[in-house]
Amino acid sequence: MEANVTGRQYFVLILILGLMTALGPFSIDMYLSGYQAIAADMHTTSASIGLSLASYFIGISAGQLLYGPLLDRFGRKKPLYIGLVVYILASLGCIAAHTLGAFVVVRFIQAIGSCAATVASVAMVRDLFPIKDSAKVFALLMLVVGASPMIAPTVGGYVTVAWGWQSVFIILTLLGAMVLAACIFFLPESHQPDPSISLKPGPIINGFLEVIREPQFATYALTGAWAFAGLFVYVSASPVIFIDIFHVSKETFGWIFAGLSVGFIGSNQLNSLVLRKYRSDQIIGPALLGQAIAGAIFFIGTYYGWFGITGTIIMLFLYLSGLGFAYPNAAALSIAPFKRNAGSAAALMGALQMGIGGLASTFSSLLSKDNPMPMVTIMAGCAILSCVILAGGRTRITNPVLLQDGGDAVVVH
Repeated sequence: MEANVTGRQYFVLILILGLMTALGPFSIDMYLSGYQAIAADMHTTSASIGLSLASYFIGISAGQLLYGPLLDRFGRKKPLYIGLVVYILASLGCIAAHTLGAFVVVRFIQAIGSCAATVASVAMVRDLFPIKDSAKVFALLMLVVGASPMIAPTVGGYVTVAWGWQSVFIILTLLGAMVLAACIFFLPESHQPDPSISLKPGPIINGFLEVIREPQFATYALTGAWAFAGLFVYVSASPVIFIDIFHVSKETFGWIFAGLSVGFIGSNQLNSLVLRKYRSDQIIGPALLGQAIAGAIFFIGTYYGWFGITGTIIMLFLYLSGLGFAYPNAAALSIAPFKRNAGSAAALMGALQMGIGGLASTFSSLLSKDNPMPMVTIMAGCAILSCVILAGGRTRITNPVLLQDGGDAVVVH
């Protein structure tokens, strides 16, 4: 039930929801600088450590489908508490892991736990704030997500050098405990349990099938997922590319990663200005085409040895900038046709994004061992495939539904 929040309470709620939102991105980005140190301790390669990132993405994908019905059935806080406890225990498990297999498994469990905070934060924005404030609140939370790639790898690089890679997971454990305490003492229960929500597989699966049968959802959700998969591949392979192949320091890698995130964040914010003049369906095509062209040039240049570290950084910046325009519009167009089952649509969209991203990053992690070609090839392929899906899928959308200013859905004939 929507609450009237003002002043200090408003700030406290934003802060807590921001911490909940940050848990997943920090868990992804903060240990990237420690790939080499983790690999040395576990007697494996840095590329193989990338499998732990892939397992995290897969865990996020599965977890989003899990927590949606639980948060509706039992209220927001009980599933949130359980998820955060799982996250804390799994973070401790990462510290204790001594083999690659164990590390990959506990990272998967850590992702399942962090999903509770991710999904609950989105649901509680709708519960706690007036509808007119939702866009502003989500924008504030997205700044947290956007700032993570700028802060987490840099901090992770310095603490890894100073105290070892285990210190990263000590920090994540403390962050999880802090979020849990804040939720217990300062976060209100915003949704009463609803026993009528079925947790049986049949009704849940039927709800998701109803969503995927919508041509507009299928087109834009898959388009956005494959486009976004390029980012997952970059995140997974970048420690190997920059630290092992280009031989930059862990601290320098953190700064490179932060600088490249400016391309994605900046274009994402610029997209908001462009939307004042153009619709999402008018922006997404050119944005995806730009990403695909950048990917193709990156592939050709890397194959012929044109790019050193500077050229690689420039091409990654251009690729991520195209994605910053493409993804938010794909997400908006995916959920536009839905009112009653918008939650299921959002959960399925997130699951597709994380699942496809996890699959792509797994292949990249297995192959990117001594040269950047596997990463570049998969990134280019993801961008080109997203263009193909968009071109083919649009022919099946007879009456596209678009979101106009104010969040109203309109059917364009």
